[in-house]
Amino acid sequence: MTGSDDSVDADVELDNGDDDAAPDSDSAERVADSPGDPVVRARRSTLLLSAAVVVAIVVLDQISKRWALHALTLGEPRHLVWTLQWNLTFNSGMAFSQAQGVGPYIGAIALVVVVVMLVSLRRSNSRGSAVAVGMVVGGAIGNLADRLFRGDAWLRGHVVDFIDLQWWPIFNVADMGVTVGGVLIVLFALLEGRAAQRAHRNASPTAAAKATTAGTNS
Repeated sequence: MTGSDDSVDADVELDNGDDDAAPDSDSAERVADSPGDPVVRARRSTLLLSAAVVVAIVVLDQISKRWALHALTLGEPRHLVWTLQWNLTFNSGMAFSQAQGVGPYIGAIALVVVVVMLVSLRRSNSRGSAVAVGMVVGGAIGNLADRLFRGDAWLRGHVVDFIDLQWWPIFNVADMGVTVGGVLIVLFALLEGRAAQRAHRNASPTAAAKATTAGTNS
């Protein structure tokens, strides 16, 4: 009977040990998700940075378009320097005055792009990527606002373009945000990929050395 009692006591201790371990795991998860966790703080910082860039692009875009509507006349370019001139136009197509007449489709695509960009940002802690995504989202919202509020029907408004280089399609601040932000996203993705490859190559010899050392010690 003594041996049986000892076995029961051992089982009870093991069960108690498992119960004690579970709260530790749960508490670790709570700590990882807590506001004070470095990963959470970094992600929140990137989200705030991206939001600030979005607001800046949208505000600058809309202010510049309002100025263009009041200061410029349709069909009367105003020369500035070299080939740069202000030239007011209304675009019913996509960026840089391309694909005229497909505004509703471009507007729908812009909505999808905004959602995808925001979702992708939640998975990244890179400040550079946050700025790039903010530029793309801000530019998309800037032109989307024109399509929503500068027409007689849903997504059938015309985008205000006024920056004319004469050797490039006429564009606006929102187009600049989308283009520069898109280039930066590709650039940062390439740089992060190369950094990951270097880290993997550097980690491989270290892992092999540890395995060799463990084998020798055994």
